[in-house]
Amino acid sequence: MKSAVETLNPTRVRLTVEVPFEELKDSLDAAYKKINQQVTVKGFRKGKIPARVIDQRFGRGAVLEEAVNDALPKFYTDAVNEAELSPLGQPDVDITELKDGDTLNFTAEVDVRPALEIPDYTGIEVEVDAVEVTDEDVEKSVEQLRERFASTSPVERAAEDGDVVTIDLEAKVDGEVLEDGIANGVSYTIGSGELLDGIDDAVKGKSAGEEATFTSELKGGSAAGKEAEVTVKVTQVAARELPELDDEFAQLASEFDTLEELKADSRKRLANMKTYDQATQAQERVLEKLLELVEVPVPEKLLEDEINTRKHNLEHHQLGQMGLDLEKYLEIQGKTAEEFETETREAAVKGIKTQFVLDELVKKENLNVNQEELTEHLMRRAASSGMSPDQFAQAVVEGGQVPLLVGEVARGKALAVVVEAATVKDTNGEIVDLDDEDEDEAQTATEAPEAAAEAADEEKAEG
Repeated sequence: MKSAVETLNPTRVRLTVEVPFEELKDSLDAAYKKINQQVTVKGFRKGKIPARVIDQRFGRGAVLEEAVNDALPKFYTDAVNEAELSPLGQPDVDITELKDGDTLNFTAEVDVRPALEIPDYTGIEVEVDAVEVTDEDVEKSVEQLRERFASTSPVERAAEDGDVVTIDLEAKVDGEVLEDGIANGVSYTIGSGELLDGIDDAVKGKSAGEEATFTSELKGGSAAGKEAEVTVKVTQVAARELPELDDEFAQLASEFDTLEELKADSRKRLANMKTYDQATQAQERVLEKLLELVEVPVPEKLLEDEINTRKHNLEHHQLGQMGLDLEKYLEIQGKTAEEFETETREAAVKGIKTQFVLDELVKKENLNVNQEELTEHLMRRAASSGMSPDQFAQAVVEGGQVPLLVGEVARGKALAVVVEAATVKDTNGEIVDLDDEDEDEAQTATEAPEAAAEAADEEKAEG
């Protein structure tokens, strides 16, 4: 077999392959055997029909077609390996010549990973938010904890902001009560915004036993997105009572004996959270700077596939679970269809470029992924998916996704290398030391474009 490579553009090549006919022998034998098992010829036992009889009865062309279809994947793979290509997706194959007993010639056009030159990235500088915890931050945190320990008690008065009301609801669309439009004994905190638009105004000022009717767009259920006439009846009004902020509250709500100890712990926790957010911000900004340094051509077919994948996941998974369609989602977001298309394309481009650049860094820096790192990453992914680690691991193995997870961890390590080499300053001009941050946090910065990275890996696997 002889092969040659022609570069059509930075992300696409054409392979020209010439195969001597004798290299088709194994595939021809397999073709005769397969046809033998599928057909019957009077006078011959099944599976024992001579090749010459198959040629006469069914045509040599049928045998050649079966043999070529069997052999092409192997010859294509051999040509790819010989040329040391990294294909993305399935090739477009064209058989240019097939002479029985002589030769098989074919071409294969396929998208490939572009050759990238990673420049010196040690001069990258970024600015991040300073880690500052104010007294107001601490007070807000303690107040949120206080809200969690609020109690309620029924009152004989009209409902006010902040009260917890027990209500019965009935929703009608076009004058008909919906099958799933009745709910009784619903507990609702006025002002929380957790139910229907307009309900706060409807129940405020109402006492137990009173009702009101208002119009609202349904957020879920069989008539999600439709305007409904909603009747709400208040069956109970309860006032929320917050505990006093004192040492007794600290003992009730935490492991601490005094309110001051509770506040000190809140300050420490807030500082840790802001430090983590700062590290994530640093990684995202370093990644943006890195991508600016590298010229990364993007295969158009891979880009279109990734855009379609993102749209599909949004419409059929995320929005579907929320009872929304794309049109309603864009209305809520205040975006036009054109803006959505532009943003989706930009995000897909960034995701693909991120994978290409970080994968190139993995090779340049000779980064490897050990079993412990892979297991830790699997545990995190399992937690975010809502599956148990065993269930997630089984799904990964059965789906052949282990290489994808290895790639995710490796890219996280690659970004960590770049972040460590960068100069990171906060808004106060102070140098931020990220040496103590582990690769888990580096991975956080690559999670946003990870869908594109995984899609690209899948394209490669298919190729």
